[in-house]
Amino acid sequence: MEVYLLKMEATLKNIIKTISNKPGVYQYYNVDGTILYVGKAKNLKKRVSSYFTKNYENGKTAILVKQIADIKTIVVGSEIEALLLENNLIKKYQPKYNIMLKDDKTYPWICIKNERFPRIYSTRTIVKDGSDYFGPYASVKMMNTVLELIRDLYTLRNCNYNLSEENIKNEKFKVCLEYHIGNCKAPCINEQTEEDYNNSVTQIKSIIRGNINSVMKHLRPLMKEYSENLEYEKAQLLKERIEILEKYQSKSVVVSPTINDVDVFSIISDEKYGYVNYLKVINGAIIQGHTIELKKKLDETDDALLQIGIAELRQRFDSESKEVLVPFKPELEDSTIRFLVPQRGDKKKLLELSERNVKYYRLERNKQKANVSPTKHSDRILERMQKDLRMSEKPIHIECFDNSNIQGTNPVAACVVFKDAKPSKKDYRHFNIKTVDGPDDFASMTEVIYRRYKRLLDEKEALPQLIIIDGGKGQLSSALKSLDQLNLRGKITIIGVAKKLEEIYFPEDSIPLYLDKKSESLKLIQYLRNEAHRFGITHHRNKRSKAAIKSELSEIEGIGYKTAQQLLWKFKSVARIKKANLKELENTISKKRAKVVFDYFN
Repeated sequence: MEVYLLKMEATLKNIIKTISNKPGVYQYYNVDGTILYVGKAKNLKKRVSSYFTKNYENGKTAILVKQIADIKTIVVGSEIEALLLENNLIKKYQPKYNIMLKDDKTYPWICIKNERFPRIYSTRTIVKDGSDYFGPYASVKMMNTVLELIRDLYTLRNCNYNLSEENIKNEKFKVCLEYHIGNCKAPCINEQTEEDYNNSVTQIKSIIRGNINSVMKHLRPLMKEYSENLEYEKAQLLKERIEILEKYQSKSVVVSPTINDVDVFSIISDEKYGYVNYLKVINGAIIQGHTIELKKKLDETDDALLQIGIAELRQRFDSESKEVLVPFKPELEDSTIRFLVPQRGDKKKLLELSERNVKYYRLERNKQKANVSPTKHSDRILERMQKDLRMSEKPIHIECFDNSNIQGTNPVAACVVFKDAKPSKKDYRHFNIKTVDGPDDFASMTEVIYRRYKRLLDEKEALPQLIIIDGGKGQLSSALKSLDQLNLRGKITIIGVAKKLEEIYFPEDSIPLYLDKKSESLKLIQYLRNEAHRFGITHHRNKRSKAAIKSELSEIEGIGYKTAQQLLWKFKSVARIKKANLKELENTISKKRAKVVFDYFN
């Protein structure tokens, strides 16, 4: 095996020696010929060599390098070409160690069909027949808005007849209802010329591209011309079209209309995913917007994620904009693109709008994931808690303790158990304090913790990963005494939570930890503490109630707990039972028991 590994290492060294210094794409394969990873580089030789000379701290990268048995490269003209090729190869082969594009749906396009008197409609299938396609549209609503605008402005055919010169000349068609209601000018019977129809199509293309000003520049003088020639109906029609366009433009413009043909990108990331937002701006109007989710595989940087996002989204939306607004300049050289990090003004507003969109998208995605998969939602919360509390493992099993007593009477304690961030009510436990006299919370906590974990150890039950004590440093210290007795200190993470400022105390650390008030970790801790308090108070009330019944009523011979409870539910107090007449007592309990109670008090 060792000889084989040495041979493989020598083979890889020889391959690296022959790799070009030009931009391109590299592909790593394992011994079975399965593609492991696809990457792009400005200098192929330098980039590939770095994998075998660095000491990677990241475990996944180290595992990847150990599996590489073969390397193939593709040289291209520029780094941006390499980025686009990398993106295509990742989507084609989906290598194990590459960022995974989570959003690969088919989006709709607006098609202007390559035919006489072109039809204009939406489609999800691109046919390479010379037709013009505009999009894709991430929002179907946005696309339908554009199509509705076109239908309001222009009278176009929606039939699929072959309107060839010969067919029209031979009068193969008859006008349909669309003509009679004014939605079509009937080019099928030569009522509309091809030139007039194509002029409308040219204007429509400009509107779809966002060049509304150029359309209005054409329509305004034409409207004036019709008016001067006393063709008032035509002039009125053009006036209505211009008003519709102005209304549409006013809704679309978000910044100065002088900002023309600009792409805007922003990025946000967490431990597992990167999110890249894209906005397409023409004449100050956002005509396209979309966000993609990228799953990390090798702890990729925001720069790497942004580059992938730029390549994917510009290719998907067929953008050739020369200016690209970004939150930071990516390490990507291309003479055809100018990357700009705006500092003020309308371009800065556009970048901020993109950043708001990507943050909102991540929030919505997290909500969706939580709703679809509660397990994944729990995993995320527990992973966050593990990091926040600096634990060595996820707190899958958590136990929280709370003491309850009123002026020292009937002291009890409650233990609530959460598993996978959810209450496990069958595991809840009550404790009646046995060894402590009076209201001593510290001593009570020492007793309860010892009893709980001595029993778990004796019965060889699973111990929790996290113990939460409702209280500050004093209660925490008391609980630690019992863990020391049981030799469990250091084996279970234990914290104290002080209610007033939500301070979290750790053993032998006088400085508390403060978690963000909105953090999921703190909300889970508060849920545990409130549940322990509720469970403890309920038990304490029941115990006080039983004690009251025992001290006043159960001393009457022949009167049991249930009878005493019935009387208290009805009369609310022993004083009222004493004052009740025999008839009132008989209406609540049996005649025989009513007579016993009445005789006792009278």
